Formats: sequence, structure tokens, C-alpha cells
Amino acid sequence: MTDGWDWRRPGSNPTPAVPPAGAPPVGPPTAPHGAGGGATSPWWSDALADPWRDPYAPAAVVIPTVPAGAGPEPVTDPDAPSRPRLRQLLLIPLITALLAGSLGGALGYAFAVRGGAGGGVTLGARPAEAPGLAQRRPDSLAGVAEKVLPSVVTVRVAGLGGVSEGSGFIVSADGHVITNDHVVSGGTGKATVVLNDGSTAPATIVGQDPESDIAVIKVNRTGLRPIEFGDSDALAVGDPVLAIGSPLSLANTVTAGIVSALDRTMQAGEPGGPVRYYAAIQTDAAVNHGNSGGPLVDSAGRVIGVNSTIKSLVAEGQEAGNIGLAFAIPINQAKRITQEIIGTGKARRTVIGAQVGGTGSATGGAGVRLAAVEPSGPAAGAGLRSGDVILRLNGRPMTEPTDLIALVRKFAPGSVVTVEYRRGSTRQNTSVTLAADAK
Repeated sequence: MTDGWDWRRPGSNPTPAVPPAGAPPVGPPTAPHGAGGGATSPWWSDALADPWRDPYAPAAVVIPTVPAGAGPEPVTDPDAPSRPRLRQLLLIPLITALLAGSLGGALGYAFAVRGGAGGGVTLGARPAEAPGLAQRRPDSLAGVAEKVLPSVVTVRVAGLGGVSEGSGFIVSADGHVITNDHVVSGGTGKATVVLNDGSTAPATIVGQDPESDIAVIKVNRTGLRPIEFGDSDALAVGDPVLAIGSPLSLANTVTAGIVSALDRTMQAGEPGGPVRYYAAIQTDAAVNHGNSGGPLVDSAGRVIGVNSTIKSLVAEGQEAGNIGLAFAIPINQAKRITQEIIGTGKARRTVIGAQVGGTGSATGGAGVRLAAVEPSGPAAGAGLRSGDVILRLNGRPMTEPTDLIALVRKFAPGSVVTVEYRRGSTRQNTSVTLAADAK
């Protein structure tokens, strides 16, 4: 049985046999095992040179050609990045703009806060711890002012000549206020008080003592903050003080200074009015018209004096201003008078029971000569006589008659003072118990 090949001799060209009847028609080879479903297989492209080819296959292998001008089918790489969509293209610059704007705003705010608009120039040194005076401790001047200001008021009194304005300070929670007599004198008995917060309240005059220049009014308001009292007898020259009030209608004004002198005796008063004698606290704190009646406080915020008068170089009738010479009534004296006014409506005047007639210079020495001595008065009880020269009172030298009157009125009735005096050429000492004048 033949397989369709001619096996005549080696090296001869085989001649394809004629296909037997019933053989399948000749056509292009197909892929073996049904692969490709009848499609042409490239594996049969060398069939003409294959000695084992199918004898019934055609002599030529037809390979489908690609149409002219057609390019290769594009191949897509699954790992290649895809083209961004339109939404993504719009979202990216929007986010970038928002981030840039936020960063620019933050940097601009930081530069503005730290350096201002000075073109990026940093002014001043690096921040350091604030010095002690800038920390406003309670014992600093600012701390003292903050403590005292709520207790200081402006006092306005209407009178025939217009409105008199001065200062005052609260001394009791129910509304008692200390001020000067010359602030309320000549008024109608009613006043208006402006508190530290700017609110106003009506007030009535409780009582006055023209000779000591102390007056007490009462504000129709509760819940007020009274000032703390100090001790004017414990002061020393050079102690720091603050003067608080309403100079020239400038409310809540604070000025600073020191105690310039103590027991500075002086005589004051308006023409036709009472003569006032002061053994005052002298200060260089700026005090002007309108400070009258306001407090002079120490470095702890305790009131130690009532601002009362100033010295000036202007001519009579002109407006006086501060030249660093201001005087305050000692608070120990003002407190005693205030208590008497509140309790009885008036204050007692302290006397020694003698009249002064001049200085002791006529006898070749300093001191104040006694022109007369009341027989039953304190001076007589201590053995003093008319013609004696008072040299010192509690160690304070006497040079003018005003000195003796002012210093005696500084003390309360019943106080015992030491008196050094000269009788003829003999110096002697005695103790005098001061008394209250029946006025």
C-alpha cells in the first residue's frame, strides 16, 4: 500500500501522485488539531522544502498580504499612564491656587504682626523679659494708682458765683467723702459727685470746719470702695507719694512726687474768710486748681494727706499753676476732724491757752513770745507765763507765731506735748496737755 510518495532513489525529486478518487480537494493547508478554525497557519510557510509535506497539498503556500498603506495595529501598554481627563486638568490648578493663597495669607499676617508694613524691616531688639517697673506689681506706681483711683471722686458744688469744682475721696462704704472746706463753701448745701467710672450721684454736705479746711459730704450711693488710711506721723522726707484728683477738670489725674518737707507751717485763707493754719505735708507732686480735697497717698496706696493749697509765683488775681510746691493736711488731723463732723456735725479746735505776740528776737534769740496766758488754760496749768518764749514744741523749732498755732491745731484735744521755753536767760522744759476751744 503506497503512502503517495515515490521512493525511487535518494536525492530524486519526488513526484506527487495523483490523488485517488474520493480524496479531499486540494486547497490551502489548515492548522492542525483544529487550531484557528480553518485559518491559515504560518507554520506551513516552508511546506515546499519539507520532504514530509502532504503530497496532496498545492505547490505554493499562499500567505495573506497586508493592504498597501495600512499600518500595524496599534498596541496599548496596560502599564502606561493614561491621559488626564478634563476634570482632573481643572482640579489641579484650583487646588494649587488655594494652597498658594493660604500660604501667602499666613505669611503676610505673620510679617504684619511681627514687622508691620515696614518692607520686611524688623524694628526693635528681640523680646526680653519685661523689667520690674513695667510689670505693674501691686507696689509699683501703676499698681498703687489702680488701687486708689476707684476711691477718688470729683466734687461739683453750685453757688452764687457759679460752679465750684474740686476733688475728694471716699472714706466709708455708705458714701462719706472727705474734701476741702473751700470746695463746698458758698454752695447751697447740695453737691454732685462724679465717680471714677464716670457715673454721677447727688450728695449732701454733712459738715464743715473752715479753720482746718476740711468738709464732709455724703453720696447717695452704696457699695462704694473706701480708701485705706495711712499714718501721717510716720512719714519721712523723701518718701514717694502720689497726688490724685481732677486738676483743671481733668478727672482721674495721677501725679507722682516725694515728701519735700513735714510740718511746713503756713497761713492761708480768702479775703473776708477764715484764716487757716496748716502744719502741712509739702510735696513736689504736680498739684493744680481742682486737686483741692483729693488724696495724697503713700507708696502702699494709703492716704496720708488731703491736698489743700499750692504756692505760686503769679501776681494776685492771676491763675496760679504748679511750681512744685504743694501742701496737704496730714491725714491724722483730717481723720479726727471727719469723725467729729460725722458724729456731732462740727469739729473741735485744739488750743494751748495762750496768745502769741511776736518772735523772741527782741531778747536775742529765736522762738515765739507769749503775749498773754489764760489763767485756767493748758499753758498756765503747765507753769507758762506771759513773756515766756517758746523755743520748741515736741522738738519742732519755733520761729514765727504761725508755727505755734499750726502745730498746736495738728494735735487732738487731750494730747500731751513737750514745750521747751526760755524765761529770761534760763531754758526750761514742761509738758502741756492741750485742750479743745469752746467755739
